[in-house]
Amino acid sequence: MADPKKLFIKTYGCQMNVYDSERMAEAMGTDGYVTTDTAEDADMVLLNTCHIREKAGQKLYSDLGRLRALKDAKPGMKIGVAGCVAQAEGAEITRRMPIVDLVVGPQSYHRLPEMARAGGQQVNTEFPAEDKFDLLPERKATRGPAAFLTVQEGCDKFCAFCVVPYTRGAEVSRPAQRILTEARGLVEKGVRDITLLGQNVNAYHGGGGGEGGGGDWTLSRLIRELARIDGLQRIRYTTSHPNDMDDDLIAAHGDEPKLMPYLHLPVQSGSDRILKAMNRKHTAEAYLRLIERIRAARPDILLSSDFIVGFPGETDRDFEDTLDLIRAVGYGAAYSFKYSARPGTPAAEKPEIDSHVADARLQTLQALITEQQRAVQAAMVGREVGVLYEKPGRNAGQMIGKSDHLHAVHVDDATGTVGELVRVRISASSSNSLAGERIS
Repeated sequence: MADPKKLFIKTYGCQMNVYDSERMAEAMGTDGYVTTDTAEDADMVLLNTCHIREKAGQKLYSDLGRLRALKDAKPGMKIGVAGCVAQAEGAEITRRMPIVDLVVGPQSYHRLPEMARAGGQQVNTEFPAEDKFDLLPERKATRGPAAFLTVQEGCDKFCAFCVVPYTRGAEVSRPAQRILTEARGLVEKGVRDITLLGQNVNAYHGGGGGEGGGGDWTLSRLIRELARIDGLQRIRYTTSHPNDMDDDLIAAHGDEPKLMPYLHLPVQSGSDRILKAMNRKHTAEAYLRLIERIRAARPDILLSSDFIVGFPGETDRDFEDTLDLIRAVGYGAAYSFKYSARPGTPAAEKPEIDSHVADARLQTLQALITEQQRAVQAAMVGREVGVLYEKPGRNAGQMIGKSDHLHAVHVDDATGTVGELVRVRISASSSNSLAGERIS
């Protein structure tokens, strides 16, 4: 029997791209492809791209340049570009890089097998009428006890800096019953921790899509139903918009034990003037009052956020307002970036501030976030937390897993097994992880 064809996927960007890469691998599996860990070993290479930051696009072309020699050595190899850069720059990719055989957007990757079979250079960046989730194969076993599950795609917020509405399209929520079916299938395959994904996940409003599941489903209703699945021990969701944190979702953080005490709630800036320019449609004060309500429902919740520094027109005072907001909230983690103009967005038409000023502000902001992160981790020492073992550690008898608050935790536990949820007392904190001892 002939050896199976091998597929290598490189994933850029967010968790949704990680999920999409898994589904692309499953789709290509129907055509006999198995995944491999190296491009050199592959019959097909897929680069699943992100378009949020300018460097992501640059990195794509750099990676394609390196693949040119590999394809010269293996003429039968196929190279594909998927994801948001493919959606936004499909024609440019094929013009600049003739070595690319396939270009497919994030809403059309269910068509990858037929595109690969067709031969020649294939481009599909449509927003098709059919739902790709209806045509993708059943989820396979995941690599560990934690998995991502996309429940919502696209965004209607049109933040001035963001390309998502143009590359992922309008907000679309998957039917609740289909999500529940997929979740049950994952649990049957050993998954214990599910993170619900969406570009604006707390805007989820899905129909029931099945018997006994009618009506409009909010994210909180979906979470409460997922929590009834036997064997599912943890639920998280990302990423969220402050304007879609409704009362019932806030309440769920307090009264649903399976919903973990971690929330990623991007604010982007602490300046009302910049928030208005970003078209965020909320103020810094409204965000702070929302944080108070969330913490009242779940006092031990760990908060993370996104920040953009150097947005067009940002002054020293605007930046200080952002630092003040960070000090007021006290984050356990954050993702921060220097503003990067994205073609086609309203902000791209505005003059950018001096790059050296933006660089200095980013360093200042990241130093403050690092200080808060270390303080939060240090405060965990002596506390008891749940840890879901995800893999063996580097040392003999060591297990590594994620805590309730999404911290990486190393535990000396010679009897521990992957997929086991254990109680751990935190004994030490390092720069990016915690150490702990299993509690009998």
